[in-house]
Amino acid sequence: MDGPKAQMVGEADAEGGRAQEPSGDRTAEPARPAGAAGRRRTAGDLLIVLAGVVVAAVAMAPILTRWLGNEPDQRLVDLEVYRDGGRAILRGAPLYDVLTQPPQLLPFTYPPFSAVLAVPFTVMSWRAAQLVWTALICLALVICVCYAFRDLLRRAGRWAPLAAGVLVGAMAWLDPVRDQFRFGQVGLFLLAMCLADCCARTPRWPRGMLVGLALAIKLVPGVFLIYFLITGRRDAFGNALLTAAAATLGAFALLPSDSSDYWFGALLQGGDRTGAVDGTTNQAVHGIVARILDEGPARTLVWLLLALIVAWYGFAWARRASEAADLHSGPESYSLVLAAVAIVGLLSVVLSPVGWIHHLVWMIAVFGALAGDARDTRRCLFALGLWLLFLFPIPWWGRSLIGPEHSAVSVFAGQVVRDVFGVAALASIVVLGTWLVERIEPRLRREDPSQPEAGVGTLSP
Repeated sequence: MDGPKAQMVGEADAEGGRAQEPSGDRTAEPARPAGAAGRRRTAGDLLIVLAGVVVAAVAMAPILTRWLGNEPDQRLVDLEVYRDGGRAILRGAPLYDVLTQPPQLLPFTYPPFSAVLAVPFTVMSWRAAQLVWTALICLALVICVCYAFRDLLRRAGRWAPLAAGVLVGAMAWLDPVRDQFRFGQVGLFLLAMCLADCCARTPRWPRGMLVGLALAIKLVPGVFLIYFLITGRRDAFGNALLTAAAATLGAFALLPSDSSDYWFGALLQGGDRTGAVDGTTNQAVHGIVARILDEGPARTLVWLLLALIVAWYGFAWARRASEAADLHSGPESYSLVLAAVAIVGLLSVVLSPVGWIHHLVWMIAVFGALAGDARDTRRCLFALGLWLLFLFPIPWWGRSLIGPEHSAVSVFAGQVVRDVFGVAALASIVVLGTWLVERIEPRLRREDPSQPEAGVGTLSP
């Protein structure tokens, strides 16, 4: 049991009346229909599952067709980076000197452990690798939806597979998610691993292990080490750290020269290898500041100051949401767990020197935390509004308004619009850490029999 304030109280079941087995935290398994384990599947149930698969497939088909049918030199370019990293290992070439084929000429920018994991994709044909990678992205998206919308799917009962299909289709059309398919990115894999690790009630693995693996693949999930520490999840912190260290040291043993090149060379080069920090796609605080101020000590100072403020309040709000979830056993406590995890995930994007648009797949967790079980209309409207915002490539619309041929007003408007995703991510952190917690906590106090009100007595759920 990781949480210091974990209560030995039962979590209300999907019908809200009976207590289940005691749980040490307010986390849960991916959503399953209420009562699914207690009754036999019928032909109608199988038809509902099939309908969910069809809905998701139809919704995603235009996206998959578009990007799998893209020009060969523009198709899944990040997957090509991973495969070239794997090839470099097999032929003994320096990993961080490798560039992909023209016109991209992209370097390998990830830890050596990532290149090791990419080796199996080097033995496939390029087309087979694309198809397998895309299928894995689809699977990761399904896992993310099941964790993010657990309460809503449980409320759907036997219709949960159809609801899941609708949600998977809806999330696939988000601009950051479309970019996952376009570039062949790993963002949904990391999101699925972190959600599973932090939100599973009784994980079949040591809690923290998946975060550790994610950290070994890409450094940004390291923010969850801070989350584990400040929420008292010391076992999870230790497991994550040990897993990341084991994977990293294993890569050091296998690739000593490349590991040294990365940890003492390529990693320190930062933007020189990852891209221009003032580019439109960088929606991190650093990117927003870089588009306003010229490069120099002043810009660096402003960025570090703003990043420190965001980190201070962000982690404080994540801790507040987590502690509120630990203290109560109401049916909405999972939304607080998810809110805490979503805040930390967003911090991994906005605090990074480069937080690309496709890193904002963490908005899926934000939508799930806001929507909950969809009984609160105002929360659902917040989630819907944010979802609509992230459907469109709005920052690029802003970029199109900037240039010598445009007026000063147009350029100013364009600069503001370019930052809209980053600003929305920062606003989401505030909404989850303040408004959502304040909206849920009073209800949990009324519904939680372990938190009686003075002069009233213990209230039943």
